[in-house]
Amino acid sequence: MKSTQPSSTDVRLEDGVFTFDHDHSQPARELAYLLGGKGAGLAEMTRTLQIPVPPGFTIGLGISQLYREGGWPTGLDAVLSDHMTMLGRSLGRHLGDPVDPLLVSVRSGAPVSMPGMLDTVLNLGLNDETVLGLVECAGDERFAWNSYRRFAEMFATIVRGIPPEALPHVDTINSAEEARENLAKLRAAVVQESGEDIPQNPEVQLRETVQAVFRSWDSPRAVAYREHENISPDIGTAVSVQSMVFGNRGSDSGTGVVFTRNPNTGESKLYGDYLPNAQGEDVVSGKAITMEISALGESQPHVAEQLDAVLRKLEIHYRDMCDVEFTVEQGKLWVLQTRAGKRGARAAARIAVDMVEDPEIGLTTAEAVERVPADLRERAKQDAAADCPATDDSSAMATGLPASPGRVTGRVVLTADEAVDAEDDVILARDETSPEDVMGMSASVGVLTTCGGLVSHAAVVARGWGIPAVVGAMELNVDRRGILKDGEVLVAPGEVITIDGGSGQIWAGEVETEYAAATDHSREIILLEQWASELAQ
Repeated sequence: MKSTQPSSTDVRLEDGVFTFDHDHSQPARELAYLLGGKGAGLAEMTRTLQIPVPPGFTIGLGISQLYREGGWPTGLDAVLSDHMTMLGRSLGRHLGDPVDPLLVSVRSGAPVSMPGMLDTVLNLGLNDETVLGLVECAGDERFAWNSYRRFAEMFATIVRGIPPEALPHVDTINSAEEARENLAKLRAAVVQESGEDIPQNPEVQLRETVQAVFRSWDSPRAVAYREHENISPDIGTAVSVQSMVFGNRGSDSGTGVVFTRNPNTGESKLYGDYLPNAQGEDVVSGKAITMEISALGESQPHVAEQLDAVLRKLEIHYRDMCDVEFTVEQGKLWVLQTRAGKRGARAAARIAVDMVEDPEIGLTTAEAVERVPADLRERAKQDAAADCPATDDSSAMATGLPASPGRVTGRVVLTADEAVDAEDDVILARDETSPEDVMGMSASVGVLTTCGGLVSHAAVVARGWGIPAVVGAMELNVDRRGILKDGEVLVAPGEVITIDGGSGQIWAGEVETEYAAATDHSREIILLEQWASELAQ
């Protein structure tokens, strides 16, 4: 099991919380087991790389372990209050201030990447008074009330554990009045389901949210992901508290997730999604119709240039392909997260070789072989042998986004439980997936969604696990009747489909496939095998 978790014995609370700009000298891996992966990345970007990161602090893994062993540590409230005061002072704002309130996100961060498996709450600090201050500061009533509504919705589902289906659903909010009306209905549902309203005291909001993020380490989806990835259950998650920047403040704002290289092929080309006038969870949740990352360059070329420079700096620093989350707030770029990106086997081979040959990165041949060991090289060979040319589009019932390569055939199942119970090859088909579907994804040979983009949680998890996936097949819908197009059922539950995660194509039934010759190995595989042989001598 992957674990180098430090002991919580004698952890001093005041020494267990770290500002992003704290002075540190630990190497990246060691820092991740102190601050979690997200906290380590934020500290490196802030202190070492001077990348624009919204300020904040991280509650380290030592305190997380204390909580797991004995509940909320005595004295932690005071430590968090001190850090919130310092954070607010640095920004000229204060938590709970009705005139110019400090608002924060509270985000998980395990030492190893677990995309979408742990919890995040945005816009914390909003209440019936501070929302009025946000209205005045932002000059946008709809934005302020919708931000409050979004906070209440996340608090209800994540902190209180209320099922989303028990809350009033809304697709879009077009006015402040709509946001207020939906918020009132949402709060009434929260009272009905949990017996109490969303807390108005921001310090109570913070404490309850941090506890919820700690607890999310042991959620069923996190447990299932850990078991699949062979991650120790004893590690826990750190928690990063970060001042809010808003991608939902108009057409010159937005949010995105970008990989510095293509995680399917390894090509040195940006790969990701961007969504104007939105917040980060909109991109990765799989619910929104996103744009390719190139859309940022078309709408805000100066921001795209800044992002390009940041991404190159991160690749050189980490000497690896990076997965980066960012927000643009009224034309200003902010980076919220960086981590090593999940990738397919063939992409891993190409990236490793390219980074050996890149003088600014200078990966050694030994490091390349370590990153692409024998089992991964074998999988890359198998993936290459299973590669197949795109079939004439006229025979496909639809084409979506190619999220994770490979062509597979299986029976359609509509729920994660059905996938887990199946004894044959199945493809999990959903309008959108949620992190709760992770057990069903693990049990499926392929994944198909009608919503979501290339960096949605479904795409990232499928890619990391080598499961072929097609996402964002917008021509289709999925409901209890099966897979539909223009209201007509094309494939019923239990019937067979074929998907190609390399081309994005979807067919009813089984498709005859012509595979590439198994001996046609790439230059990258040949080089890695040669280096491995030389190192073994």
